Amino acid sequence: MMAVAMEPLTMSLEGMGLSGGSSMAPQPMNSSSIGPQKWSNSTVKTVKLSQSIVDRADRAIEIGKATDPLPTIREVVAELSNNEIKRYTREVRVVVARLRQSFLETNEEIRSLLRAKAMIEKAHEHTRKDIQLNRDSVKGREVRPQREKPRDGADDLLNAERMHLLNMKKMYEAQLKLIKQQLHILDVARKRLGAVTQERTRVMDLICNSLTPMSAQEQRRSSKEFTRSHTDTNFCRPSTPENFKVDPLGAYTPECDRALQEAKSARERGLHLRQETANVIDKCDKLRKAVNRSVNSGITQKMGETTSLKQQLDMGIGENRHATHRNQRWYDLTERAYEYSQGPIMYHDIMTHERLDRPQVRVFQRHPGTQLKEPQEIVRGGDGLLESMKATSRNIGLLNIARQRMNEDKSDKLAGINADGDVLRMRRRKADHKWGYGEARISLVPTLP
Repeated sequence: MMAVAMEPLTMSLEGMGLSGGSSMAPQPMNSSSIGPQKWSNSTVKTVKLSQSIVDRADRAIEIGKATDPLPTIREVVAELSNNEIKRYTREVRVVVARLRQSFLETNEEIRSLLRAKAMIEKAHEHTRKDIQLNRDSVKGREVRPQREKPRDGADDLLNAERMHLLNMKKMYEAQLKLIKQQLHILDVARKRLGAVTQERTRVMDLICNSLTPMSAQEQRRSSKEFTRSHTDTNFCRPSTPENFKVDPLGAYTPECDRALQEAKSARERGLHLRQETANVIDKCDKLRKAVNRSVNSGITQKMGETTSLKQQLDMGIGENRHATHRNQRWYDLTERAYEYSQGPIMYHDIMTHERLDRPQVRVFQRHPGTQLKEPQEIVRGGDGLLESMKATSRNIGLLNIARQRMNEDKSDKLAGINADGDVLRMRRRKADHKWGYGEARISLVPTLP
């Protein structure tokens, strides 16, 4: 009955793979056993099968000890989750700190570029005032007399100054356009940084947002992960975002990377543009001052040349007046000599020795062929004196005409000097650009000598 009862158990264990098989054939416990062999073998097989099951159960327990969750699984899982949250939020804090730093740097670059924009706008305004001053200078020189209006070197210098100023105005306008475009790019980058920062700070409500500042050397030495120090209970400083890998599901997302790279590129372009703007302003300012000095020197030189010619005219007028006085005295002397040669007007005023029929002549003419040339010589001398008087009078008239022309030329020269002087004083007075476009300009009425 026992053997029959064990058969189903043996079959079930063999089906489970726990039977020893033919290799585990039972050995006789005692060769002198009187019990049936089958009965003994069945008992031995049952014992060995039980031992195999015990070993398997022990191994399952050991595996369970190593792999089965502990009773504190909720606390452990919660702690692991909290550690993961802390690690992630600290990485996000580093990224947010870098985003905020980039935001501040971008904002500072915008301020610097705005200052550069104000500088170039001021330079552009000064250039416009210089163009207006050049136009006023040309109009101021147009009031000169017609004799002084032929084109000269000062006009060429004013024209060259106008061309340089127009070129500088175009350069300033082009640079101002680039600055406005760059300001728009920086503003877009700043807004993008602000949006990304706001999105990243959504997980930082339960963590301190401040970070201990560290040097670049410390940043290079900092690890990529957050670990605890052996001597301090505080966490070590995190690594910089540049050491993070771009991960769409991590702290340093592609959007953060693009925002930082875009802001960095915009700042570098802004720095280059500010340097270029400073160079343009410095170059144009030096050129403007050189051109202004050249024009002022040209006008001063023209005034000096005009003054020299005016002094020569003064000398010529003096010599002309001296010559006129000499000729007038000579005319008066010649006229008196002519009157003397004609003799007295009344016949009874003629003295005896002045008469042509004085006694000595009458006695001499008693012989034939004794005609004297005294009357003919007197007439010829009078005619010569008349011709001399006419020539002297004509010379006096020519001298008067020449003196009148020199006086007119002198007056024109003086008016030209006054006009150029007004232009020069106006240019020097307005060289500091501290004047508005509505101020009264110089008078266009020529100054009379």
